[in-house]
Amino acid sequence: QVQLVESGGGLVQAGGSLRLSCAASGSIFSIYDMSWYRQAPGKQRELVALISRGGVTNYADSVKGRFTISRDNAMNTVYLQMNSLKPEDTAVYYCKALLGRIVYWGQGTQVTVSS
Repeated sequence: QVQLVESGGGLVQAGGSLRLSCAASGSIFSIYDMSWYRQAPGKQRELVALISRGGVTNYADSVKGRFTISRDNAMNTVYLQMNSLKPEDTAVYYCKALLGRIVYWGQGTQVTVSS
């Protein structure tokens, strides 16, 4: 079974940056599509960014041009570089691994952006 552990969340001022990391263990990392989701209080969980097993990326319209997803297969880690952060980005951010119908979720890391 794959285990995912997120890190890098915290409190940052509007306009600042954070880099989230998701470290995977227990399987062959390179074969999974990896993504970041976020969920704010009272809101649905939403897809933020995805990077496929082949390295193709997709982003939510709300973060295009500000966030960058990347992966280092040798380190079994996926990253989310978040720049120009806004208060609307405040949420718990979750890492997700997908292979076919098999899904794994991390425990989440809190990101808070102050105005």
